Amino acid sequence: MSSTRDIDRLIEMMAKLPGLGPRSARRAVLHLIRKRSLLLTPLAEAMQVVAATARECLNCGNVGTADICDICASDKRANGELCVVEDVADLWAMERAGVFKGRYHVLGGTLSALDAVGPQELRIPRLIDRVATENVTEVILALNATVDGQTTAHYIADQLEGQVRLTSLAQGVPIGGELDYLDDGTITAALRARKQF
Repeated sequence: MSSTRDIDRLIEMMAKLPGLGPRSARRAVLHLIRKRSLLLTPLAEAMQVVAATARECLNCGNVGTADICDICASDKRANGELCVVEDVADLWAMERAGVFKGRYHVLGGTLSALDAVGPQELRIPRLIDRVATENVTEVILALNATVDGQTTAHYIADQLEGQVRLTSLAQGVPIGGELDYLDDGTITAALRARKQF
């Protein structure tokens, strides 16, 4: 019986995380073992708690430890603005920026005919219901600028046409971006969305 079987299993599990391959996982596990009381034990306890309590918000699809997330439960966020994102990671990115003060709706992906993902596989019916029942005045389509993201945005816009103000995030040259390093699609979007100087 191998004396490192459990450690090898931990390395294999860590290597499945995004951004970590086998070598990075080995380094991370070795570091955790060396800092066992400072890192490994608290990490294991935190993971156990999250494994037992984490769930999707029944209203928006965010991840938290209650049936309704803090954003949906906050009266301060009920300003009529609803930001539609593809994934929880996108919601967290918007929250990191700290500028949006409304509520969110996580679709759980994008429409994709190739992958057989239709509106029913996403939270689009729930979105339409929320617009009808939550006094939503504006839906901000914050979907990725991919073919599937834009297809999903157009589908949602068609479903909500005439019910609510529909907007989307601006697209184009990022702050600090240099034209020489941008792809053709970004330059095209930036040129089309140009504004008065």
